[in-house]
Parts: sequence; structure tokens; C-alpha cells
Amino acid sequence: MQQSIRTREEIAALYRRHIKMVYQICLVLMKNVPDAQDAAQTVFRKVMEYDKPFRDPEHEKAWLITTARNECRNQLRHWWRTRRESASLLETLVWEQPEDGFVWEQVARLPEKQRLTIYLYYYQGYDTNEIAQMLDEKPATIRARLAQGRKTLKLRLEEDGYGTTGA
Repeated sequence: MQQSIRTREEIAALYRRHIKMVYQICLVLMKNVPDAQDAAQTVFRKVMEYDKPFRDPEHEKAWLITTARNECRNQLRHWWRTRRESASLLETLVWEQPEDGFVWEQVARLPEKQRLTIYLYYYQGYDTNEIAQMLDEKPATIRARLAQGRKTLKLRLEEDGYGTTGA
């Protein structure tokens, strides 16, 4: 087995700093808790195997986001995954960050690319150029996904009477 350049303490600290973010990205993409937990665990196993130092905290975070996305995509494409989870399962998602579960529920119903882009932009605070670099996309593509996601969310929220005043 290859020797890691990180000590157990460093890996534990990295885990504590980023587990919520990695888990939520995996949950957004996998759409169920057990698979999201497995994917997040695999991401941190890969951290232990990654033998290069991170340049800075932003490189560390970007590496984890990219690795989480790739791990989820690989798991979703794997031959043993014969079915997608039902839409009703989305109602059982456990979100830790937002106070408003209804908005999260609507975000979780978006297509994968819009869902991940909106999560990274609004909940992790990345700008479109940073997201484009992490996801290996053009900034214009990321801006288009944000616009499409916002439009879809706005329509869904208006249909459900969310944010409107009245009795």
C-alpha cells in the first residue's frame, strides 16, 4: 500500500472541515442517503490515497468537489445500478444546511447539472468561473444552467404559492 503524505490528524481535520459539503454534494447527485454516505466515504478514502499536497484551502475544496462529483457519476453509471430512485424518495432527503426544506426539495427535483450548479453557487459560494473550472465546463454553460435552474425554481415556487402574500 502506498504511503500517504498526510498524517492521520491531517486527514481527520480535513474530514471534519469538509464532510458536510462532500456529503451534501453526494446526496444531491445520488438522491438517497445510503448511496450518498458510501460515495462520501469513498471520496475520503481517495484523499488518503492522493499523494500530492494541496496548494491551498481552495484547491483542497475544489479537489473534493470534483472527486465527489466524479465518484457519484461513476456509481450512477455502474452496471449494478439498474434503476433510478423514485421521485417520492426525494421527500426523505435529510438536508442539514437550509432552514427552508421546501426550497431544498425543489432544488433536489432539478436535473443533475442544474442541481449541482445551484448548490455550488448558492450554498458553497463559488462564482461561475470557479464552478466552470471545477466541472470542466465553459463559464457561459454554468451561467446558462443557473438561469435555467432559477427559472424552473421560480415557476415551481410560484405554482405552489411559495413567497406570495395572502391569507
